Amino acid sequence: MSITPEEPFPSTDISSFFINVLCVLLMYGSAYLANTGAMLFGKWIPEKTGIPVIVIDGGRNYSDGHRLLGDGKSWNGLIGGGIVSGLLFMLAHKLWNSNGANAPLVDPLLYADSNDWFWLIESDDSGLIAAFTMGFVLGFACMVGDMCGSFIKRRRGLKREGDQSSEAPLLDTIPFAIAIFITSFILFDGQIITHHNLVEEILFLLLVTPIIHRLFNVIGYKFGLKDVPY
Repeated sequence: MSITPEEPFPSTDISSFFINVLCVLLMYGSAYLANTGAMLFGKWIPEKTGIPVIVIDGGRNYSDGHRLLGDGKSWNGLIGGGIVSGLLFMLAHKLWNSNGANAPLVDPLLYADSNDWFWLIESDDSGLIAAFTMGFVLGFACMVGDMCGSFIKRRRGLKREGDQSSEAPLLDTIPFAIAIFITSFILFDGQIITHHNLVEEILFLLLVTPIIHRLFNVIGYKFGLKDVPY
């Protein structure tokens, strides 16, 4: 399916709607995978290399007696998640920058140029640097949203791992997805990833995020990156 640069992402029937959903998932998928990057940098790499894990809350408790965030939220994971997201945005830009507006492999920097704030330098690699910047910002937003969900879970007395965490699937998923999309529309307004024809598809993706998140957690569990598949 081809879409015109003048008015991309038409949603004339159910098939085109789900093609647009796939476009959104592919463009935002790198930011979603910041959670996987956080597991790599916050758990797997330290375990393999002995690099110390710096916990964000420093072990401090909130006034309710529960930890602010818990040991699962570290500076390693926060920064690492942003880096992985940035690298994946670079890869998407590199692979798809000649596709134009052909769905579903749409370059997330299709509308970007040197006038945008994240286009940091003018060089042969300026597009890749801009892609990394966009990806890092959205990946960082993902991790901040995830921490907000963790903070609320702690206030409810829910553990980070174990049976209790499975009782809060929305708090495990919706906060980071909302953080990604809010940040995107605030900081990347006018880019292809925030095109007005994709609003309904973005809302749909938000609704199915818990399912996608569970799938990635199962994969992470299979590869030994998580202690539990949720």
